[in-house]
Amino acid sequence: PDPAFVISRVTAREYDERTLKARFEDLEWLEAVARAHHEVVQTIARHDTVLPLRLATLYQDDDRAREALAARRGVFAERLALLHGRSEWGVKVYVSSAGPPQDGAAAGPANTTTLGPGKAYLRRRRAQHTVQETHYRNAQAAAENIEALAARYTTHRVRHPAQRGALAGPEENVLNDAYLVPDDRAQSFRTALAAVAVDIDGVRVVVTGPWAPYSFAMPPPPSDPPPSDPPQEDAARDGPAP
Repeated sequence: PDPAFVISRVTAREYDERTLKARFEDLEWLEAVARAHHEVVQTIARHDTVLPLRLATLYQDDDRAREALAARRGVFAERLALLHGRSEWGVKVYVSSAGPPQDGAAAGPANTTTLGPGKAYLRRRRAQHTVQETHYRNAQAAAENIEALAARYTTHRVRHPAQRGALAGPEENVLNDAYLVPDDRAQSFRTALAAVAVDIDGVRVVVTGPWAPYSFAMPPPPSDPPPSDPPQEDAARDGPAP
């Protein structure tokens, strides 16, 4: 079937440029609209292939919407064909903090009873740093295992920026990937991930899905053209192939 828009009608007064700019600073309004948008997208995805448009994608009237649909019909149809029978799964890797140095945490027989306060503190700091380095190494190994495993089950990947601040919580997010997984491989993919994501010291792996393919709705932007005298290096790009 031909691509079609799923729309809702809004008033120009409530969704003009100035009003929207103010509303996007209202976190309660933004959360409510984002949740409603997501529910519509997920509902459609349960019944058919969907290309989620960005929140607050607006057209002035039906004619403008039809023109936009006609202008990009080929791109939409190609993408719908690619995504048919596939869903998005998210994989995040978090590293736990080693925590502040504590009294009695120094390694070895010498501690605060034989060392001065300054040397004892430095020893605890070194021990803390060693623990944190171990956590990062474990996270790197986990990321490599996940990538190798995902290659067996998934067709495309998008590497999103790591989350920061409140989105990441008390841990550090070091990997934030989205994978496009054929629906008939999804359970095997999740089971295989669970097997490699347990009991990793200082590392937590979170798998979410299935989602509508937000990360794959549009093709990735084209790469810049190579220079006339390209350097001798691997120019492969991370991310999904179109």
